[in-house]
Amino acid sequence: MNNGIKESFGSIHAEEELKNSTREFLVRKTRGYTKAVRRKSRYHVCAAVCACLMFLLFGGRWLYFTPTAEISIDINPSIELSVNRFDRIIAVNGFNDAGREIMEALDIKHKTYTEAVGQIMDNEQVEALLSGNEIMTITVTGSDGKQSSKILSGLRACTNGHKNTHCYRASSEDASAAHEMGLSCGRYRAFQELVRLDPSITPEMVQDMTMREIQDLIDSLSEGSDNGNDDAGNVDDEPMNDSGGCGNGNRGNGNRGQHGHHGHHGSGGGN
Repeated sequence: MNNGIKESFGSIHAEEELKNSTREFLVRKTRGYTKAVRRKSRYHVCAAVCACLMFLLFGGRWLYFTPTAEISIDINPSIELSVNRFDRIIAVNGFNDAGREIMEALDIKHKTYTEAVGQIMDNEQVEALLSGNEIMTITVTGSDGKQSSKILSGLRACTNGHKNTHCYRASSEDASAAHEMGLSCGRYRAFQELVRLDPSITPEMVQDMTMREIQDLIDSLSEGSDNGNDDAGNVDDEPMNDSGGCGNGNRGNGNRGQHGHHGHHGSGGGN
């Protein structure tokens, strides 16, 4: 009988040991599973944070470097400024040798458009041209109407008091057509008017002419035209300042060299 009792208690003791070992095994496994879940959760959180940072970095860069407006500035130098949605200059393009020369002398990228235009107006070459009775036209294009209007208002303030300086607005379609010809938007405007007066004029003929020379040529051609200057300054563009007769004086590319073939134009296309 004693042996039976011992065997019974021995059996119970063995079962307790089995339970304990099983419990320890499960605890180890459960803790390991929890740590693995935590590691995975941390990994997913880090991945999500990195994705957000990358989106902000590249998304912000895309927003900053996307042009929403352009400012064409023409005297003889022809320069176009690309403006982003934050009113900062993100690109500068010279459309002729004089424009590229001035562009290299200026440090206007990432400045506001008012600061950039102010630097251009203060450039010695530009000041000398304006003092010599040359004409400057500034043309604004853009897909955002509110921003374009604000830029035009800012440009009028920048150029207020500067003699022979005029601001205009042009359509995005005009800007695209100008660029296809290799012209700034302002020179394209003048070229359109000249072609209406003399269809033989090409963009290359006015490339190196100053805006004063272009306007004198327009005036000369208009003297014998039935339309006179009534059509001047309204080539799908809206003048913002007093345009006088120079609203279209900015759209050419180099007619000076061939202008000699038009003897009756002698006063306008002088070299």
